[in-house]
Amino acid sequence: MQNIRITLVQPDQIWENKAANLEKYEQMLRGVASDVIVLPEMFQTCFTMNTKLGESFENSESISWLEQMAEEKNAAFYTSLIVREDGRYFNRGVFVEPSGTITFYDKRKTFGLAKETEHYQRGHSEVIVNYKGWNIQLQICYDLRFPEIVRNKISNQKAHYDVILYVANWPEKRSEHWKALLRARAIENQCFVAGVNRVGKDEMRFTYSGDSRLIDALGNEQLINSHEEGVETFVMNKNDLIKIRELLPFLKDGE
Repeated sequence: MQNIRITLVQPDQIWENKAANLEKYEQMLRGVASDVIVLPEMFQTCFTMNTKLGESFENSESISWLEQMAEEKNAAFYTSLIVREDGRYFNRGVFVEPSGTITFYDKRKTFGLAKETEHYQRGHSEVIVNYKGWNIQLQICYDLRFPEIVRNKISNQKAHYDVILYVANWPEKRSEHWKALLRARAIENQCFVAGVNRVGKDEMRFTYSGDSRLIDALGNEQLINSHEEGVETFVMNKNDLIKIRELLPFLKDGE
């Protein structure tokens, strides 16, 4: 089974400044070799209710940038951005492959406390993308609080997915929730979980500690330092994951 490298990018995002954020990512990714690269939620604007920053999915300069970077790095990119569609707006996750294939996921649990529900439409569908032999579940930030929407299942003696990707702008004041819930999702679904968050302070005066991490099916964690910009590449081992599921066949009991 093929192992894959996953790169987590933890930036201090620049409020509603697309050009500056894209330039920052280009600098942070220099010299990086990976298979999957994960950027935070609303990667080029920060988590904002300013829907004027939304882009048409078909003519998005930001998605074009992701396509260019995916081709240049020969790696898939996952992140989210504000998308405008038929007069409505979505916090839309995009998984962009080097081939140009794009898979999108609309955030299913919009964050009422920040009035995201008033500005963005909810998605309604689970999205799992197969890339390099790995089944990857796409998620965005507040989705993390709802374990029922990512419950892993067994079909034809195989788990539905192998890894969950969470992209977020998750404030420091609830960082312990972030860390505990990410670890719980990995353990209960017997999968890898990657959580990518930002650092710094936004224009709404929220601070972010980052705490980006990769967690395996046993709950073991590999981290980026809190409160620091950082880029870390980790390896996900498929054979190890299969062995854990064979030794501890808990998913089968959930059928």
